[in-house]
Amino acid sequence: MPPRHLAVLAFDGVLPFDLATAVETFARARLDDGTPPYRVTVVAPQAEIAAEGYGLRVPHGLDAAGDAAIVIVPGMADPHAPANPAILAALTDARRRGARVASICTGAFLLAAAGLLDGLRATTHWQAAGLLARMYPRVTVDPAVLYVDEGEILTSAGAAAGLDLCLHMIRRDFGARVAARVARAAVVPLERPGGQAQFIQDDPPPAAGLAPLLDWMRAHLDQKLEVDGLAARAGMSPRTFARRFRAETGTTPLQWLLTARIRRAQMLLETTGRSIEWIATEAGFDSAITFRQRFRQVAGVTPSQWRRSFATGRES
Repeated sequence: MPPRHLAVLAFDGVLPFDLATAVETFARARLDDGTPPYRVTVVAPQAEIAAEGYGLRVPHGLDAAGDAAIVIVPGMADPHAPANPAILAALTDARRRGARVASICTGAFLLAAAGLLDGLRATTHWQAAGLLARMYPRVTVDPAVLYVDEGEILTSAGAAAGLDLCLHMIRRDFGARVAARVARAAVVPLERPGGQAQFIQDDPPPAAGLAPLLDWMRAHLDQKLEVDGLAARAGMSPRTFARRFRAETGTTPLQWLLTARIRRAQMLLETTGRSIEWIATEAGFDSAITFRQRFRQVAGVTPSQWRRSFATGRES
């Protein structure tokens, strides 16, 4: 199977870190046989690009993205800047022919300007989230998460969250093993769930934080975990715990647990040949029926379909 063509857009005012993150992450990916699953191309409206801090020479025009299966839009230094019509046309054309489109940081402003985020949930750097919401009221802006996956449209927060998004996309396409190799090469963790809170300067978490409790919860997903018990373990009232949990994670304790259990189940489906019933128990679901229902709600497919799509090496 030929590698998937992935085009990364460059334009005047592009953030070099975001551009390099996309190019390096997808270009580093390798399948089990060592072949690259992506063919990465950088494209731009003109050959010379004034990036933030220095200039770039880009050998490919926007027409080179005409057959791309995936288009990545890095952040822009000035989200107030008017969008280049050629960039907007390339994005709308990409979606019209079925390409997946993703943005890093303030690249979401270009997606919104092209109308691709209308009616969808999206994120961007927390400092620009209010501006995005004001400029594009048809977009539901969530400033508290690392990335948002709406299927064929994906957006991420700033800086390192772009790497989280790229790893998430690789995992979606080729499974945990391929994504894990890229993560190891980049010396970063494979998983920081998209629902994890951005580090928002205006509302810092308490000094102690809930990190130790979250680690404990991950290690005990197969047990019955209830909010009252978790609050007691954290030394808080249930109401204070729920408020503190949302402030640090961007979600509720129960939703966090569901996401963590689904991710545990996905990893087990990909890397073991164990039964659905065993995986349901190991991931903390009270029955295989409940597991199948919740898994389909979150992942959009059944556990068996996930396994067929992403199974790697099997452990007994």
